[in-house]
Amino acid sequence: MKAAQYSQYGDPTVITLNEVDKPAVTDDTILVEVAAASINPFDFKVRRGYMKDAMPLTFPVTIGGDYSGKVIEVGSNVTEFQVGDELYGQASIFGGATGSMAEFLQAKTASSAKKPKNTTFEEAASLPLTGVSAIQALEDHINLQKDQKILIHGGTGGIGSIAIQIAKHLGAYVITTAGTENIEIAKALGADEVIDYKMDKFEDKVSEVDAVFDTVGGEAVNKSLGILKKGGIFVSMNGPINEAMVTKYEVTALVQNSQTTKERLEKLAFYVEEGVVKPQVDKVFPLSETAKAYEYQENNHPKGKVVIKIKE
Repeated sequence: MKAAQYSQYGDPTVITLNEVDKPAVTDDTILVEVAAASINPFDFKVRRGYMKDAMPLTFPVTIGGDYSGKVIEVGSNVTEFQVGDELYGQASIFGGATGSMAEFLQAKTASSAKKPKNTTFEEAASLPLTGVSAIQALEDHINLQKDQKILIHGGTGGIGSIAIQIAKHLGAYVITTAGTENIEIAKALGADEVIDYKMDKFEDKVSEVDAVFDTVGGEAVNKSLGILKKGGIFVSMNGPINEAMVTKYEVTALVQNSQTTKERLEKLAFYVEEGVVKPQVDKVFPLSETAKAYEYQENNHPKGKVVIKIKE
């Protein structure tokens, strides 16, 4: 089978399309014919070596985690899925799977679920990590309630675009940050207020919010602590967090390690099927152009997700 891989740390030019052995199913896993996969910032942070001390790699590495596709074989202990099921989920090598940017992958049932019925495979592949991250942050960590006020940083990115939609469904008043060119997109997603981060400082525009969900990192991390109500909560996909400031402002703050579970994927699929969440796909590339797709991801600010189409 063909798989997008790299054998050294570096920029997108280290990515090659290789012929490799098709993975074998084990007693507790499933074998999936992959239809599509999508890019997450985590993928290229790993490839560039930013995480090599915490997450050392054994080369070559098959890229990617988010996938959608069709089950072609199930392990002897697998009861929840059967051959022919259309699934989506996570199949990262860091989760004990074989990587998603390949014609076939082996995945764990605990990080897979039936894909939303009303999506294409490309749309479904855009959802797993972004959607699960939004659900985990807003519902599990923040416990966002009706009429609460939340600031979501990066409202037109992969995670932010899903988070706005879910936050509005939960009844919150949603403020988000976006670039000048993306203001109308953020409003269309449901944001009540949009702050143009190219023109204004969010800390001058917002105060006394119940929660902040940060998907961008950098200076936004610690500046966000000062705009929370006393007792408010800050959840970030990045870090680090200044603990002295947390104490000073009397707030709660954490860096989220997103966990893609079958239960969260099922909830996300429900949201999509009910029209609460609409997938946000910026651009689709073929598997043969995976390196170009990563170059596009890293050099632009995609409006939603960049997807790799694997099966025609």
